[in-house]
Amino acid sequence: MIETNTIGQWVDALASKAAVPGGGGASALGGALAAALGQMVANLTVGKKRYIDVEEEMQQSLFALNILQMELLALVDKDAQVFAPLAAAYGMPTETDEQKAEKARVMEENLLAASLVPMQMLEKTSAVLDILALLEAKGSRMAVSDVGVAVQFARAALTGAVMNIYINTKSMSNQEKAAELNAKAGKLVEIGTKQADEIYGKVLEKLRRNG
Repeated sequence: MIETNTIGQWVDALASKAAVPGGGGASALGGALAAALGQMVANLTVGKKRYIDVEEEMQQSLFALNILQMELLALVDKDAQVFAPLAAAYGMPTETDEQKAEKARVMEENLLAASLVPMQMLEKTSAVLDILALLEAKGSRMAVSDVGVAVQFARAALTGAVMNIYINTKSMSNQEKAAELNAKAGKLVEIGTKQADEIYGKVLEKLRRNG
């Protein structure tokens, strides 16, 4: 589990030829890092006289981001958990019609499960971005660059997670369900990347103006 590993151990596992962790887990971790950086910005804002008018919003942001961070970290492990049975399904025998039918059933079940986990990554990371937009607008000016870094982690999480949906849905037999998942994922990424780019642009503008 990611929470019981050091950063170095998990990154070494990611670098190895082992099937997991992989791009899906790395995407979820990116989302979690975005949430963590957002909390840092909120923590640097709360309790400051200059930002007393947004104290309640910052406290709410801290609470929400903490939950999202935990949920995204859980998805790092969940991504690995759903991949294992899918990988095993690819190796199921197909010598008889019964075996072929059973493999098709198991494959479809596990392809769906492996698509739903990165879909959750998209949803959770989109929620993180909504809060980062607030932090860019109202959070501590001293930490605005950290909002920018958080946004880039979130953007990478979105664009990484969606590929893990597409790679699974393209093998699904239920093309109607696959198209539904693809459409939902595509919309989340379209909205999220646009939002991330807008926030990042505002951060850069503030940094250059203050410089």
